[in-house]
Amino acid sequence: MPKLKLVAAAVLMGVAQLVCAQGQGDVAVAKAPGKVKVMGVHTVTAEVLNVDPATRVVRLKRADGKTIEVQVGEEARNFDQLRIGDKVTATYREALSLSLKKGGGGAASVDAPAPTMERAASGAKPGGSVARQVTVVANVMAVHPKSKTVTLKGPEGNTVDVMVEDPAQLANIKKGDQVEAVYTEALAISVQPAEAAAHAK
Repeated sequence: MPKLKLVAAAVLMGVAQLVCAQGQGDVAVAKAPGKVKVMGVHTVTAEVLNVDPATRVVRLKRADGKTIEVQVGEEARNFDQLRIGDKVTATYREALSLSLKKGGGGAASVDAPAPTMERAASGAKPGGSVARQVTVVANVMAVHPKSKTVTLKGPEGNTVDVMVEDPAQLANIKKGDQVEAVYTEALAISVQPAEAAAHAK
């Protein structure tokens, strides 16, 4: 299953690339019989160096000193509230949970509703959040103990081999079972005024 990214994230501030490029991250893994969940959180803060109202381009400096230019779309509310020295914080969260459905029986499916979005109130600093959840149910077509892989068939007929490192989990999976995968992701962006950021130090 291809990893689905939030296209709508660019609507908020266009700084998702900052989170991927540099920032503090934490990853947690939780396991139970027939279930695995992986959760990750990445946070990055950057300082506004320049704002070009004509082109809506903002130049940001990361904590490591590197700078990046971000094009802010018209959909982003309160662009005129951005000031040099403001601190932009982006927090990206994602999680993938896999659940084994013994015996299967249901139809393979995919549920990918439109992302939910919240924007800052008019007159406030730019910011907001966007989130999305995708659920896929796939059929177990084969189990390969030697290679520690399981072949899954999705709702569109495509197949993919998934590595299962845990021997106990692998032994519990049989042909005819189903696997439900739930992928969630969220991006939250906030802007702190330069004056408030200075007092917080």
